[in-house]
Amino acid sequence: MQPFIVKLHGLGSSVTEFDRQIGREFFESFGNPDILDASLEVCCDIVRHGATVDVGCSISGTVTVPCDRCLEPLDLEVETEFSETYAPQSDELDWNQDVYDYVCTALPLQRMHAEGECNPETIKFLSK
Repeated sequence: MQPFIVKLHGLGSSVTEFDRQIGREFFESFGNPDILDASLEVCCDIVRHGATVDVGCSISGTVTVPCDRCLEPLDLEVETEFSETYAPQSDELDWNQDVYDYVCTALPLQRMHAEGECNPETIKFLSK
């Protein structure tokens, strides 16, 4: 699944809006087993300046990952944005990797349920 590829020949010098919804399949295409599910809205503005293309994206929604403590699914809010300038070597611009990277780096290093919300059966074994 490659939702962030655009043909450049149809882009003018004005702002082109590019909005996509991404889910689990997007992260599976990168071989990421840590993201169990996702519901993210990615809103991008694309401006072509001759040989370069400016892309600004805002990403918001939720990502489901395993809790580091109990391994049960944990929903995390994601809110991030980025701006990049690309110098494409072909008539296509692909910024899938950047969207993936920015979502992954927006996630906290420790991913745990709030105190008392982990699976009690698992916590019972960890307490021994």
